Amino acid sequence: MEVVDLLLRFLSAKSITPDDGGLMEYIESYLDGYNAIYKNEGGVKNLFLYKRFGDGEHLCFAGHVDVVPPGSGWSSEPFTPKIEDGYIYARGSQDMKSGVAASVEALARTKDFNGTLSLLLTSDEEGDATYGTQIMLKELQQRDLLPDYAIVGEPTSEERFGDAIKIGRRGSINGVLKLYGLQGHAAYPEKSKNPIDMIAPILPKIAGVNLDNGDEYFAPSRFVITDIRAGMEVTNVTPGELKMMFNVRNSTKTTQEDIKEFIDSYFRGLDYTLKLSQSAYPFVTNPDTKVVELVDRAITNVCGTPPKHSTAGGTSDARFFAKYGVKTIECGVVNDRIHAPNERVGIDEVEALFDVYTQVIREF
Repeated sequence: MEVVDLLLRFLSAKSITPDDGGLMEYIESYLDGYNAIYKNEGGVKNLFLYKRFGDGEHLCFAGHVDVVPPGSGWSSEPFTPKIEDGYIYARGSQDMKSGVAASVEALARTKDFNGTLSLLLTSDEEGDATYGTQIMLKELQQRDLLPDYAIVGEPTSEERFGDAIKIGRRGSINGVLKLYGLQGHAAYPEKSKNPIDMIAPILPKIAGVNLDNGDEYFAPSRFVITDIRAGMEVTNVTPGELKMMFNVRNSTKTTQEDIKEFIDSYFRGLDYTLKLSQSAYPFVTNPDTKVVELVDRAITNVCGTPPKHSTAGGTSDARFFAKYGVKTIECGVVNDRIHAPNERVGIDEVEALFDVYTQVIREF
């Protein structure tokens, strides 16, 4: 089966997270000769397929078969792929069944390799990811099967296929600050302590501020306020409490402790509480690493120019591989309609991605 035909089969599966739409078993049967390990927990399916060809290093391709709900606004059926003007329209075409199809077909065509080839798939990347890739990686660590390198097939290209790959990701720190005052009648402001008044002169000093200068791999870590609320939606009562929520997509130069100190430098002396949680930690794979060099060379051969190295965007399952010391990058099709109606992928992109993966395997 050609890679495009395989992708059409994947796109026909209604695999809304955490449902795999039957794709795990289908892929297992498609990759005949690969050993299978399933790790299913919390309603999530995870599959690891591997084949040892030789004694060399272990290269893993990774991704997710689950997709977000289609929503409204489609001009065609989201789970009935439509081919038009060189594009395939369907939910998951970019994010990221194209990457899964390219890697599965590349593995299926491989007859010789110097080490171990594998594929790790989950059905919970678009959800909480609690029982997804990280569960399987923990299992692989216990079995001494962790890969040396991983290529995640997330859509990383920006305007045309191959113009960018991700060699890392920023972390994500979420914060909730509560500022306490004293509720009172709006007609007697002198008898109350309005937290809105307290925070007003502070906001211009913290909103949108860069917490570091970034570096050659990362943009600066920016303090982004996402929500502020206070009061009871009435005009005659001043609030006694204000809640502010924020997010920092952090580079390796900014930590939770840095954010605590930043907040305290402006709110010291005020009655406030701060809760921080980190859903992802920043990581970067050195451009001199074998997997980066091979992907760079393959894309240059297929597309004519080398890709840009990026760490922009949100989080992905690549962060879990990095946590285990696996040298990880992401390489996939154009990302311009993910999670949107009429999601689509170019047929030429899918074929080019398959060619890139095939060359990386051949030259590894």
